[in-house]
Amino acid sequence: MKEKKEKTEKKLRTKKTENKKNDKKIKKDKKEKKPNKFIQTIKKKWLIDGTKTTILVLLILAVFFAISFAMQKWDLTPIDLSKDKLYTLTEESKEKVKNIDKDINIYFVGFSEDDSTLDLAKQYSKANERIKVENVSVENRPDLAEKYGFQNGDTGIIVECGEKSKILSSSDLVTYDQTTYQTISIAEEKLTSSIQSVSTDEVPKVYFLTGYSDFSLSQTMQYLNIYLQNEVNEIENLDILTTGKVPDDCDTLVINTPSSDFDEITTNAIIDYINSGRNILWMNAVVATEQNFPNVNKILAMYGVNPFEVGGIRETDASKMVYESPDLIIPETSYHQITEDITNGLIFLNATKINLVDDTALEELKVEKTEILNTSEGSYFRSNFYNSSSEKSDEDEAGPFLVGVELDKTITEANEETGEQEKVSKLIIYGDNYFASDVPLSSSTQAPLIQYRQNKDLILNSIAYLSNREEDISARKDTGAVTYTATEQENQIILTIIFAVPVIIIIIGIIVWISRQRKGAKGNKEKEEKKNKKAKKNEKVKNK
Repeated sequence: MKEKKEKTEKKLRTKKTENKKNDKKIKKDKKEKKPNKFIQTIKKKWLIDGTKTTILVLLILAVFFAISFAMQKWDLTPIDLSKDKLYTLTEESKEKVKNIDKDINIYFVGFSEDDSTLDLAKQYSKANERIKVENVSVENRPDLAEKYGFQNGDTGIIVECGEKSKILSSSDLVTYDQTTYQTISIAEEKLTSSIQSVSTDEVPKVYFLTGYSDFSLSQTMQYLNIYLQNEVNEIENLDILTTGKVPDDCDTLVINTPSSDFDEITTNAIIDYINSGRNILWMNAVVATEQNFPNVNKILAMYGVNPFEVGGIRETDASKMVYESPDLIIPETSYHQITEDITNGLIFLNATKINLVDDTALEELKVEKTEILNTSEGSYFRSNFYNSSSEKSDEDEAGPFLVGVELDKTITEANEETGEQEKVSKLIIYGDNYFASDVPLSSSTQAPLIQYRQNKDLILNSIAYLSNREEDISARKDTGAVTYTATEQENQIILTIIFAVPVIIIIIGIIVWISRQRKGAKGNKEKEEKKNKKAKKNEKVKNK
């Protein structure tokens, strides 16, 4: 009897424990399955009938359109998700325009309100409130149409500051890559340079010496020509045999790799230019054959530069060359104003070394040296072009080598007694010319070398520095990106998102309402049938 009682108590305890576990599990399940209050409110209060569903849909649409309207009214800067930030101003452009103290008007003639370039231009007003951007038409601004020759149907951009102005056509805002067949946007560069041009009292004049080199703006350096025009520069070719001198308005004279010696007229004109305290950018690619250029060497010797030797620089350090290409070197930058923003590196092709006289001789020439670029210790200079080996041989000269340098020659020292100011001529010389050219990186790619790494920044910064435009020294936006052109399929997707989604929401709301109406009618019918059956049953019982 006692054992039976103990067994019964044990069973009761076990059952009680199981009941507690079950209760905990039920509570846990309830907690986990606890419905979202917001969703339940929407379901029970707003989707319960058609009227409230319709009101909910209309509220959603109202919020959507209110946000869109507010963004347009407040002129918010768009969120730019493009890789190269094609639709937002770079910090460099903002820096260039923020301190302009003149009123500038930018008129977009014949553009639509949703044009991406117009949206981009409006961001200048946020960088500087003295820059005003306005979208106009020939009809509402006949004064502008008459002044600048616009007619019905014409489109263009007028950048105006006082009496100075610049006109940009739609074609000026893009360039076409003949090698990759891509349309490249240069809208920001054009707008920024136009703003600077009309607000700057003096625009630098850059002359390219012609007649002595295989490198020219019209053939092997067309991209550089485009990039320079996007900056605050006036660019011209210079044939000294026709002018007899370097023009007085020349701020920077660019000399590309001479393939023949200078004549006496050109030599004397360049010497006079140097003695007037003005500046030169010299680029010299690899020398393949012996040269007898006494006049060229005479000018270089004024800055302490020895004649270029036959041969080219190659690399053995894999981290300092393009993949398995020892002749495509990546030089090391020294601290200089030109290179301080160049963090992505450079690529030189067929570079040569720059040989300078010793420091004592430089001092005698009154020349101060500032190194800009050097090769690595793993580099070597090879003069035997028949040797195709990538390995350094005993006859090759070991590096490192100087491939970029600034040489400041004092022409006249300052004299406090006479009030004469110091006169200095600057020469920046690079041991390569291909880095700023249209020559492709390799046979497998058509993109020009000037577009790789920060080659473009090096050449443009050098010219800006020599032209006393330090504010233009920067790392520029990559313009090697294709401008967005929506395909038919992409347009359909966009239109679907804009128009179809709200319609779908409304249709879903109507379907939900109809479904609930039918469900409710069906439920009422079933209740009525049950009621009738029950009534009939009660009637039968009553009759019995």
